Amino acid sequence: MTYQPKSDFLRIIVERGFLADCTDLQGLDERLLEGPITGYIGFDLTATSLHIGNLVQIMLLRWLQKTGNRPITLMGGGTTKVGDPSGKDEMRKILSVEQINANADGIRTVFANYISYGDGPTDSPLVNNAEWLDKLGYIDFLRDIGKHFTINRLLAFDSVKSRLDREQALSFIEFNYMLLQAYDYLELYRRHGCVLQMGGSDQWGNIVSGADLIRRVDAGEAFGLTTPLVTRADGKKMGKSADGAVWLNEDRMSSYEFWQWWRNVDDADVAKFLKLFTELDVADCDRLGALEGAEINSAKIILANEVTTLCHGAEAAAAAEATAKEVFEKGGTGDDLPTLTLSGDDLGDGISIVQLITRSGLAKSGKDAKRLIAEGGARMNDAPITDAGLMVGAGDLGAPIKLSAGKKRHALVILQE
Repeated sequence: MTYQPKSDFLRIIVERGFLADCTDLQGLDERLLEGPITGYIGFDLTATSLHIGNLVQIMLLRWLQKTGNRPITLMGGGTTKVGDPSGKDEMRKILSVEQINANADGIRTVFANYISYGDGPTDSPLVNNAEWLDKLGYIDFLRDIGKHFTINRLLAFDSVKSRLDREQALSFIEFNYMLLQAYDYLELYRRHGCVLQMGGSDQWGNIVSGADLIRRVDAGEAFGLTTPLVTRADGKKMGKSADGAVWLNEDRMSSYEFWQWWRNVDDADVAKFLKLFTELDVADCDRLGALEGAEINSAKIILANEVTTLCHGAEAAAAAEATAKEVFEKGGTGDDLPTLTLSGDDLGDGISIVQLITRSGLAKSGKDAKRLIAEGGARMNDAPITDAGLMVGAGDLGAPIKLSAGKKRHALVILQE
């Protein structure tokens, strides 16, 4: 990149690795130097929690606010009813309005940990695109907005082209999504003076279309900015673990498990993740990421503490670190591990170890639990489990049982008093 931004926001995100593309980097930089701007990122409400794959976008909004600008976290209550085809091989499941609203409530709790909401000049307003999309008259929308989009152009979008190239179905309802996202940008431009839309690199076509729509309809100046696709050193996308998504909400994933995911990242990812997901100085991120051998583990603990503090609070981060030390250094059980609580009725005359491993979340199924035992990866109170037919009764639960899957995943089983 030849142009070197001068505004705080762009300088910081370029330095930390957030920037993939911008519609007009110098123009946006000059606009930022004139005074604060409003920018937004849209989040569709497909689950009750976002996962760490969304953290790049959340941190981008946080940096926008920290540099004196106003971020908008746009809840996609309207667009979720349609479904974004970007990066998908098949049509999204259509959710009920009740489920979409419940998802919005869960996701908003995460944003509140990163973004300041309110009525101040840099506070984010609570905005849901259902406010305007639910009221759209279809014929009016086609006449006023649809006329600015050609089929040729829509078919050239990567999100459409890739699906068609693979001869996978693309529904008409999904085909409309790009128009709706562009219309969102126009509405935010009119309602909130929003002049910047940001998103992942897979959203480039949608973002450019929104900025172009503002120019065509209102003769306004608007910008678009995308972030690179963040992958781990093993080539896998951010957001996933061996057991599924790494969720940001405590009710979907405990702060201890969240902390552990960051503690166990690949050595090669430490510097990059410190720059993207913490607020440590870039020089410190580089220094910590360059550590080798056993020393890199101290950098991973700093990464886990910093990310967990932002997402769940300093107390949760400290408790997770303390539990990790208890479990790994002292061989204890810790008091912050994921916990399965059994009642007397659950136990009955006894419960199999396979059921305990599965119900505690250490295996996805009984078959997986049996495989774990057969391969020597299952332990109970740090002793290997060799018998998949082992039964656990009330007498065995006079004290909590610690179950382990491999060296890094643990859970407690306790009997309800």
